[in-house]
This record gives sequence, C-alpha cells and structure tokens, in this order.
Amino acid sequence: MNGNELKRLPRLTAILGILQTKRIVTSTQLSDKFGISTRTVYRDIRALEASGVPIVTEDGKGYSLMEGYRLPPIMFTEKEANALITAEQMVLRTKDSSLIKEFSEAISKIRSVLRYSNKEKVEFLSERVIVGKNFEEKITSQNLTDIQLALTNFQVIRIWYQSLEGKDTERDVEPFAFYNNATEDWTLVAYCRLRQDFRTFRLDRMKKVEVLTELFEPHKLTLKQYVERYVDYH
Repeated sequence: MNGNELKRLPRLTAILGILQTKRIVTSTQLSDKFGISTRTVYRDIRALEASGVPIVTEDGKGYSLMEGYRLPPIMFTEKEANALITAEQMVLRTKDSSLIKEFSEAISKIRSVLRYSNKEKVEFLSERVIVGKNFEEKITSQNLTDIQLALTNFQVIRIWYQSLEGKDTERDVEPFAFYNNATEDWTLVAYCRLRQDFRTFRLDRMKKVEVLTELFEPHKLTLKQYVERYVDYH
C-alpha cells in the first residue's frame, strides 16, 4: 500500500461513517467536508462499492446506504468516548426526566462496545466532571422525548398549557424546534393553531401532553428564517 492509499483509507472510513449516520449525502457535502474534488468523491464511492458496501446513488440527490444494511459496531476513539461521557454529565443536569432516561440508556449501550481499557478511563472521567448547572437536580418536565418524536414525524400534539399569568388553555400545536441555554427550562417552538402563528411554550408549563395521530405538512420556514423573523435580540 503506497502513501496515497494510506492517506485515503481514513477518508474512506470517515465517508462510511457519514453514510451510516445520514439518510442521504451529496457529493458536494463530501467534497466540502474533506477538501477534495467531486471527481475524487466519485472515486471514493466506487472504491467503497468495490469493497462490498451497498451504496445507493439517487440521481440529483446523493448517496445512501442500502436499506437494511448494517455496519459492524463502531469502535470509539478515547477522545470520542471522553466527549460522550462529558455530554452525559451535561444531560444529567437537564430539567427533563425523559431526556435523562433515554440518554442514559443510549450511553449504556455505547459503554458496552468500548474497549476494556477505555471503559476504565471513561468511568474515571465521569467521576471527575462537574457541570455547574441545576445543582438542585430539579426536574420540571417529562415530555421532551415524546415531543421530539412528534416533531420528527410531523405529528400534531395537544397541550394543556398554563401561561405566566396562570391562565389555562388547551391547544393543538405543530412542533417546529426546541430551545435551551442550559440554565432555563426546555422551550418548544411550535405553530399554534389557536393563534394561527408561531409561539413558544415552556415544557414546565405543560400540564399534559398528548401526541395525536394527525399529521401536518412540514413548514417551509427554516429555523434560521424563524430566528430572523421572530427573535428580537434588542
């Protein structure tokens, strides 16, 4: 194996990892990511196919892995494992119990595939990381992961909400985005059918949440456009 092939191998591995984590990837995205020409991207894709990886090419869209294809378990580097453990300590300080539960279960699965030597190190690191927020370990909501699922599946949710003034309302809303700055409660950005416009709703003020079977059309507004239109920085 010559020098060029040695340099190419990490890139091929990285491209495979990207294909594993994204539904579809364009040649332009890969070109920008690795600082290579689109012609080199095509050659890399062909090389992966030649090695037995079933890559689907969608004309005008990009590349994806064949449905049902499963890659061998990923082996994390020590730095990657450390980053995940640090993130775990941050999530454990969040104020939503559902996120803590789901992330903790996910981290347990990740820990199970770590090398033995790394397992000892991440255990040591987890005892040496302090995240200085929510010291009281106060839990104010428990619906974040259900609402996240509704957002990604474009499902309407019905909320029983109490305003800052103490007024109770029942609303059907279309989940759009989430906001959290690590010091506040989780906030949902959603299109409110009652007000016929986008509104923000703090999860700690949701007395009850019901995910409906009704679907809504994805909003053409991007998150960047929402911020420019609705968020006042002044």
